[in-house]
Amino acid sequence: MKKDIILAGVGGQGILSIAASIGLAAVEEGLFLKQAEVHGMSQRGGDVQSHLRLSDKEIASDLIPSGKADMILSVEPMESLRYLPFLSANGWLVTNTKPFINIKNYPDIKDIMKEIENLPYKIYLDADELAMQIKSPKSANMVILGAASSLLGLKYESLKNAIRKLFSSKGEKVVEANFKALDTGREAAKLFLN
Repeated sequence: MKKDIILAGVGGQGILSIAASIGLAAVEEGLFLKQAEVHGMSQRGGDVQSHLRLSDKEIASDLIPSGKADMILSVEPMESLRYLPFLSANGWLVTNTKPFINIKNYPDIKDIMKEIENLPYKIYLDADELAMQIKSPKSANMVILGAASSLLGLKYESLKNAIRKLFSSKGEKVVEANFKALDTGREAAKLFLN
């Protein structure tokens, strides 16, 4: 088992919580893990990305080479396109469609979606809207994680255990809200996986 994942978004969107959830699940399953983070200026809405490598064998480098990522998991559509050069020919793009417009010359969302729709393997959904529908607006990142969950090569129960560990100090309501967001994303992604 080997998965090379690029996590992408804008500061404050929960990329590091996604990385921690995947990492904790991987450790629970006895996998090797390497992670390299590049943080943008989150106070200014800067881009945030992380390279996350999982394997049942030792991993030499924490950086994913160009054209070798199995997945780009993004909570912002323009940021998902920024990292396309890393995606392998058989790699999946999993992204939120709700833009975080933090620059004056943000591209037209229709142009961004056209690029995304042209990819052979993609899951795209409005995670912000789905999070609002379940009355958990801060959990759009977990909706995206849920959408990617069946492609990660990890047990779903391991992801839930990781979320419990990560959020238990914030109380059971927060844990349950994140579980619901994870389940919502997983269900929404089925449309793309048939």
